[in-house]
Amino acid sequence: MRRRRGMMLVEEFTAGAASSPLPSSKAGNERDIHTRIHSKVMIVTGHAGGPSLGWPIPVRRRLTVASTSVAGERVPARDAASRRRGATAAMKGVRAALSAVFSLCALRATSHAFSSQLTGVLDDCFCDIESIDDFNSYKIFPKLQKLQERDYFRYYKVNLKRPCPFWLNDGHCSIKDCHVEPCSESEIPIGIKAANFNKEVNAEELQDCEEANKLGAVNSTLSNQTKKAFIDWARYDDAQDHFCELDDELSPDAEYVDLLLNPERYTGYRGWSAWRVWNSIYEENCFKPRSVYRPLNPLAPSRGDDDGESFYNWLEGLCLEKRVFYRLISGLHASINLHLCAKYLLDDGWGRTRWGPNLEEFRYRFHPAETKGEGPRRLKNLYFLYLIQLRALSKVALYFERSVVDLYTGNATEDTITKKQLLEVLNETKSFPMHFDEKSMFAGDKKEAKTLKEEFRLHFKNISRIMDCVGCDKCRLWGKLQTQGLGTALKILFSEREIKSLPEHSPSAGFQLTRQEVVALLNAFSRETALASDKGPRVEE
Repeated sequence: MRRRRGMMLVEEFTAGAASSPLPSSKAGNERDIHTRIHSKVMIVTGHAGGPSLGWPIPVRRRLTVASTSVAGERVPARDAASRRRGATAAMKGVRAALSAVFSLCALRATSHAFSSQLTGVLDDCFCDIESIDDFNSYKIFPKLQKLQERDYFRYYKVNLKRPCPFWLNDGHCSIKDCHVEPCSESEIPIGIKAANFNKEVNAEELQDCEEANKLGAVNSTLSNQTKKAFIDWARYDDAQDHFCELDDELSPDAEYVDLLLNPERYTGYRGWSAWRVWNSIYEENCFKPRSVYRPLNPLAPSRGDDDGESFYNWLEGLCLEKRVFYRLISGLHASINLHLCAKYLLDDGWGRTRWGPNLEEFRYRFHPAETKGEGPRRLKNLYFLYLIQLRALSKVALYFERSVVDLYTGNATEDTITKKQLLEVLNETKSFPMHFDEKSMFAGDKKEAKTLKEEFRLHFKNISRIMDCVGCDKCRLWGKLQTQGLGTALKILFSEREIKSLPEHSPSAGFQLTRQEVVALLNAFSRETALASDKGPRVEE
């Protein structure tokens, strides 16, 4: 019987809360940690295994034993100071365990609240959440998780120093976890950094060399004719196809970043600066008049028990294209917030911290009771975002199946494995039976459709520029990557004719993807696959 489930991240939070070790009075003392974990399990279940024999003993007696021990050892009665220290340390563990009990109870209530609302068919398509969960968990997530660890997909070149084009920057976040550690020159595979050239090359040769390597995947074994085709291909002005403001990869401020060593997680960046970024995105770029207020907007006038219904009534009155645009931005926002909740810097006491799921933050952002029912809608939009990116990957498979496309890092064995794994993922995406039908968009009168498509593209491109206004470098990194990934997906969706006409053995000026677009596309999609999978995002210590 197929298990109905909504956002599997709820289960990840449950697992995280149940398995996180309690604070220890002695760092690194395994016996102490073992005792405290037993205390935690004891309180949750009503009994615990004995210290060595393994049989249940009463809770009250177990607490008494724990309160007179330090690191699992009996404290001599004559040592009053040691006894007090042991009792204090043990009671901290007891309080943490009690907190875990209440958290687990709240998690069960949270899971029930979501499971009743996060189910069924998504808006503006004919796909249900349960089908996406099953397909992703068994077909996509395991393969994509391996793929994003390959060298080709883990290094991303980005310019985090571009000034905000819309308002004076408030200054960068000074919190240490906001920092992004760029790669050293020696860390980057030779094939990926091929665009870095000897400055003594003459200008014409340098230009041709730079143009030829913009793809970042051109093998040195290609013929001169094919290399020339790549140069012509790279010079083709496809600005009209771009949904994002792309970074200049040749800028001295652009640096390679190892995405595995700079994971997306909560850094402490919040408040006015972060709110202004998202407010600008929603208020100025989502086809919304000023008179219509989105749900939970703190600037909205009080409307009694409206609970955002007037906004959704307005949204349903829009054309499909504008509804899709809003749902994609809402889904992107939900994805970012979920990852921050899943990888939150938690205080373990005694000056120690760790990364783990934050239930309280999760409830605040997504629980129906905390968000007036808005949370489940946000999560449904996350599934809608997943569906759009899944469709784009299924359509771009033709592009990567050609022999001329080589995911080049300079290591032939690595490159072969990477392309094989990529094609496995793409072939799986083609097997999904309930894809979003993008042909229903920009249909009807050709002139009106062309105007609407250009408006759609420019609005999204503007959002990609807003990402340069994010004050936290790590937040900016992942914001730019995920925006570029979604922009690349949109570019693919609306380039079907160009993709179908691609030549098998030579590059085409009709459609192309840069290495940065490919890396962003796959890593952005991996964010959604992790959230929609049974396992959820990995928690890194």
